Amino acid sequence: MGPQKASPPNGGIRSWFLYDQPADLEGPHAPEQRAHKHSWWQVMCLTGVDYFSTLGYQPGIAALAAASLAPIATLVLVLVTLFGALPMYRRVAAESPHGDGSISMLERLLSWWQGKILVLVLISFVLTAFVVTITISASDAAAHIIENPFGHFLVGHEIPITLGLILLLGIFFLRGFSEAIGLAVGIVALYLSLNVVVLARAYWEIGLHPELLGNWRASLQLEYSSPVAMALTSIFLFPRLALGLSGFETGVVVMPLVKGCATDDPRRPECRIRNTGKLLTVAASIMSVMLISSSLVSTLLIPHEEFEEGGEANGRALAFLAHEYLGDVFGTLYDASTILILWFAGASAMAGLLNIVPRYLPRYGMAPDWTRATRPLVILYTVLCFGVTLLFRADINAQAGP
Repeated sequence: MGPQKASPPNGGIRSWFLYDQPADLEGPHAPEQRAHKHSWWQVMCLTGVDYFSTLGYQPGIAALAAASLAPIATLVLVLVTLFGALPMYRRVAAESPHGDGSISMLERLLSWWQGKILVLVLISFVLTAFVVTITISASDAAAHIIENPFGHFLVGHEIPITLGLILLLGIFFLRGFSEAIGLAVGIVALYLSLNVVVLARAYWEIGLHPELLGNWRASLQLEYSSPVAMALTSIFLFPRLALGLSGFETGVVVMPLVKGCATDDPRRPECRIRNTGKLLTVAASIMSVMLISSSLVSTLLIPHEEFEEGGEANGRALAFLAHEYLGDVFGTLYDASTILILWFAGASAMAGLLNIVPRYLPRYGMAPDWTRATRPLVILYTVLCFGVTLLFRADINAQAGP
């Protein structure tokens, strides 16, 4: 049974802000809502707007951080994803089939006060991940707008554009957010299809100029003394490349939306667990192929100086290739799809943020009751994202560290 909502307080503004404040949260998490269930691949697209959107900026960040080593460093990231994060979150899905997520699992392992401290520490990391997802996605969307041939007149206005995108996101949530599965499916299908076209054209170019591979191997041998040195450097660079992994946590949080079977036990819906495992595995597999491919073609085809601040590939490596090899019309279509998925990735992250504070802090007595309502939190998170954007001056590479 869902949480009971308190009667709206008297007063127009106050009632509007606290309209969805529940009177009580039952148990350690918000109860599973009776939402319409969807096929696992449709829910994968909802979580994928966060996960897949990192293709917009991750190849450029990898190239800037690792130079010619970027494809190998990205391979390390993929191996950690497939053999570390994926098995871990498949286990989380099995142990938390109602959308509790990994934090509540860890909370149950310790006593009351120890569990509370652990949860607070983990929430700080999750909060950082989601806030940076919103700000870096908006910053990258701004970069795609400005670097488009039709948007050059906006050069120098990166910060106002980024703040405007974040403000639009906040307004979107103030009006009320419902999980638009159909919209997410369309966005992800369009974005991934265009990426496949760009990557295919890039590989065709490399096939026409095989000396590019030889030059890359020669560069690696010149810069690194042995494969061991390459591997150690790649491991050292891993934190700067590990972007978008919050999509795994989002994947288990939205488990209640995944369609199971009529025979599922409500306490342990095995069919839903299996379908969520498919969701996580397919998403990780698609992203792994895309990441390695995008990193390789970006490193081979784009001059390194273009990745630096002010360069046309800064934060938009695949968009650079789309314009370079497929023309400005296709490139503009690619930019539009990237801007759309980046903005929707911010929506996914905001939904994750709105799930955290009401679930834990009021129950711990560490936050006032108004933090159970959506709209005050939306304003708080929007202001926080404004601060992060201004602090890092909407610089995509500067935000990669946090």
